[in-house]
Amino acid sequence: MTTIDFYLNDKWSQTLKNIADSGQIAESVLPYFDSKLESLNDSEALISVPAFINFAIMSEHVDLIENCLEEVMGRPMNVKLIQQDDYNSRRNDNAKPMMQSDFLTRKIDRNQTFANFVVGRSNAQAQLAAMTCASNLGVIFNPLFIYGNPGLGKTHLLNAIGNQVRTMFPDKNIGMLSGLEFVDNVKKASQENRFDELKKFFEDLDLLLIDDIQNIAGKDKTNELFFTIYNELINNKKQICITSDRTPNEIRGLSDRIISRFNQGLNVNIEAPEYETSINILKMKVANYPGYNKSSIDDIDDEVFNYLATNFSQDVRSLEGAVNRLLFYSAMFPNLEEGNRITLKLAIDAFKDQIKESKNELAIPTVRKAVCDYYNLTKQQITSANRTKSISNARQIAMYLCRKLLDATYDDIGREFGGRDHSTVMSGIASVEKKIKTDPLYLKAINEIEGRIH
Repeated sequence: MTTIDFYLNDKWSQTLKNIADSGQIAESVLPYFDSKLESLNDSEALISVPAFINFAIMSEHVDLIENCLEEVMGRPMNVKLIQQDDYNSRRNDNAKPMMQSDFLTRKIDRNQTFANFVVGRSNAQAQLAAMTCASNLGVIFNPLFIYGNPGLGKTHLLNAIGNQVRTMFPDKNIGMLSGLEFVDNVKKASQENRFDELKKFFEDLDLLLIDDIQNIAGKDKTNELFFTIYNELINNKKQICITSDRTPNEIRGLSDRIISRFNQGLNVNIEAPEYETSINILKMKVANYPGYNKSSIDDIDDEVFNYLATNFSQDVRSLEGAVNRLLFYSAMFPNLEEGNRITLKLAIDAFKDQIKESKNELAIPTVRKAVCDYYNLTKQQITSANRTKSISNARQIAMYLCRKLLDATYDDIGREFGGRDHSTVMSGIASVEKKIKTDPLYLKAINEIEGRIH
């Protein structure tokens, strides 16, 4: 069951409870309210029922159903009832592929859905916002602007939105392309004198998905046309979802009026996956690897997942690449002595060259990330000026471990922790050394973090 399914089921369960609690339906009749919320938008809900008797009885109480659903959704709702067989038939007949045009060459990736998007603290806000947009086109979070470094799942979320809308609203027109493809379209339209055709195509969309919007920056003609299309879609309550490798205000060469409109929607960030999320991503990648399944995870020692999560969690692509390398190496050099199990020793052999080469470059960030994951903090929190006890404590431990394990200079450590001077770093490390001698739980936490790093 996808996240959207859970959302719809939850809203409908609350509605059915309100109907039962209203006292307007006899208890003997309530079983005939067996039904399912199939789709939901800003003002309409489509309810499927298993048989004609359910349809007939519920049709007599549409006003009550709409009132109870309105209580749950917080807005007026129109309810449409349909028998399940008719609904299935209509979906098959009306399913509309993504609009075809020589202005649009990219297809939505059917394999990137909400169901296989691994959610953690680093991406939960973006996932929830994307899910909400998919079920409430043009109502809230418009535009949705998802930003973050490459390889963290932004494109996956765009595809997930497209796939979910295609399932819930098969009659909607969907267009997906990258910023560079949009630039190419403008160039093509200019050369062939087809600007009106280009504008008409995009303005007929119900959902526009643009990946890497930063690539339209610095191109005046593209900015001008995008601004026109953007206003037309927003004014007609059509949904726009965008990704970028930076915030709107950080995109140089983008007109101020476009930046201001991006900021009027919802901007959400995706960060590098934290430790637990990295573990879950690795296991999902193993389970979906050709020739593997969920039970294959049992053939890999937990220490191997810990090792990969510690060394390759800078982005999802690196984690996926690590799984590919590990499983390829294990196939080439199987561990026959231990029944082909993938052990930590095998994993270290598989990555000895890669990790050795990047050790010096990633040393301090790796230690810092291990501490952030242990205390459920973000990089922004631990490097900020925030001096609350929990954050300050984690910051001092991270600086202490950088000094102990890496023999890093006080200046280097300070630079990696928000530009602190060497005296601040020295004071923080001294505080940790003092507390270690008197607090065994404090020492235990440090040893556990150190174990993760190793």
